[in-house]
Amino acid sequence: MIAFVSGPVAALAPDTAVVEVGGIGMAVQCTPGTLSGLRVGQQAKLATSLVVREDSLTLYGFADDDERQTFELLQTASGVGPRLAQAMLAVHSPDTLRLAVANGDEKTLTAVPGIGKKGAQKLLLELKDRLGAPVGTGGAGVGSAVTAGWGDQLHAALIGLGYATREADEAVSAVAPQAEAAVAEGGTPQVSQLLKAALQSLNRAR
Repeated sequence: MIAFVSGPVAALAPDTAVVEVGGIGMAVQCTPGTLSGLRVGQQAKLATSLVVREDSLTLYGFADDDERQTFELLQTASGVGPRLAQAMLAVHSPDTLRLAVANGDEKTLTAVPGIGKKGAQKLLLELKDRLGAPVGTGGAGVGSAVTAGWGDQLHAALIGLGYATREADEAVSAVAPQAEAAVAEGGTPQVSQLLKAALQSLNRAR
């Protein structure tokens, strides 16, 4: 198993970072929150989990070991593959997920694209004794970062993808109504969805 990769960031895409390790470019699938902390040309260290399939080898990257361990534990539930596990971590921090499971909070789980009410109920049952108790409320997970300032996270992600500051500013403004609507409804703006919408607005402007 590849526990982590460390080296300069060679390239960034909406869902992937390429990290140069010993002259080899390692493509690592990451959440928008993790990608927003990376910059092309700068050193990075990502905790990783290698998913082996008959026709593919996919490396998933995380900001820290807690996210990686949560990613792997989520997949012990039936019906949860790496993509859904990563989607859950794109929306919520590990502690938010642990708290949701501990409290039987369906609403938090159904905020993840791809999880309906029945799926959330099933996950709550299966994960109850697997994720463990929350370790703190001020963690550096994606969920807490999104709550603290979706605009900063989105702006940093766009800059990391190579867009100019002016373009990033315009894209953040373009998706602001979408984010504000989520807050008004009592939800949390999801950086992954906002990033997709921002990229679409930038493509239309070109």
